[in-house]
Amino acid sequence: MKKAEIISVGTELLMGQVANTDAQYISGLLPSYGFAVYYHIVVGDNRDRLSECIRESLGRADLVVLTGGLGPTEDDLTKKTVAEVLGLEMIKDAKTESELFAYFSKTGRNMSPSNLSQAYFPEGSTILENDFGTAPGCLIKKTVGDEEKIIILLPGPPSELCPMFKNKALPLLKEEGEDVLLSKFFDISGVPESEVERILSDIISGRTNPTVATYVKDGLVTVRVSASGQVAEAEQLIEEDAKIIRERFGGNIVSENRQSPAEVLVRLCEREKLMLTAAESCTGGMIAEMITSVPGASNVIGSSFVTYSNDAKIRLLGVDDAVIEKYGCVSRECAKMMAEGAAKAAGADVGVSTTGNAGPGTLEDKPAGLVYIGVYYKGETVVKECYFKGGRDHVRRRASNTALETARRMILGIEAANGH
Repeated sequence: MKKAEIISVGTELLMGQVANTDAQYISGLLPSYGFAVYYHIVVGDNRDRLSECIRESLGRADLVVLTGGLGPTEDDLTKKTVAEVLGLEMIKDAKTESELFAYFSKTGRNMSPSNLSQAYFPEGSTILENDFGTAPGCLIKKTVGDEEKIIILLPGPPSELCPMFKNKALPLLKEEGEDVLLSKFFDISGVPESEVERILSDIISGRTNPTVATYVKDGLVTVRVSASGQVAEAEQLIEEDAKIIRERFGGNIVSENRQSPAEVLVRLCEREKLMLTAAESCTGGMIAEMITSVPGASNVIGSSFVTYSNDAKIRLLGVDDAVIEKYGCVSRECAKMMAEGAAKAAGADVGVSTTGNAGPGTLEDKPAGLVYIGVYYKGETVVKECYFKGGRDHVRRRASNTALETARRMILGIEAANGH
């Protein structure tokens, strides 16, 4: 495979003010086009340091992708610096200039002269149109020494970069790569990572192609199967291991294509023609947000409840105040009544509830991280007692994903054997 490096430009990245999701996104797509990413580099808005990074990357890699620094302000240095390093003139593109004038005219704003810098590109550039902003990107092929290099310049905002890279840049790279590196991801629930690794030890140890690895994120164990070679060869190698993983984990496999627990549950409810709802206390609407972020969620959810106070639990969900007085709101009993009450109030087939202490500190003498998750389905309610370590946001996110996954397992009949 050919080598690639990503240079992310922006002092805001170095200062931790903005998360560098651009490099993550690009790295996830390049291997399937025959480019292995060897380095991620972050550099501030400084011409000398950026120039140094570009020269070093061109000395090591076949493809260098730069993100950020294409805007109209003084610290947007990327295009000029790349041109200087490559010994290229900056040339105005008449089409881009015309589109800039048209954009500002359409929006009723005066265009500052500095915006015209976005119409200049290193000579010989293939321009990558920006469908979601004003700063186009570009792709440059240039012989450096005796080797041809590819340099891609992309805007920094993910809403602009992601569609530009996927729709404009990657098609131009299709014929450039050699062997590809493909990966398939299995998200597994209900089995600890150490056990997953033990069960798959025969296909993990001592392998070079394909390779199998595990890691944990948001309470799910992900098994990654990767293979290199020509596309058909790599796909066949992956599928051989995929069959083994499916046989050994069955219904514990949440997703094979990196779907979120929310998307998996929405698609399952669509297929089974089920309506669902949520009653949230400690998660404060996070479950509803995850569900409604899935396209088509309106087919399976009509209403949801955030019942943070005890009064709201009693008034909206019909939770018995005597239950709260006896057991507290952070209890199995309360979670059960919340799930059942939400399903009844919403006229839903599936009711999901969360009640707990996201922290910090104790609540009703209950420790931070203790969460009860209830799921009602077909006249049966399962309640899980969970303890999540970590900060407040981590606890809430883990609780939300666990609730969604518990609902999936309940519908499929996997969870019913677990205790109430």
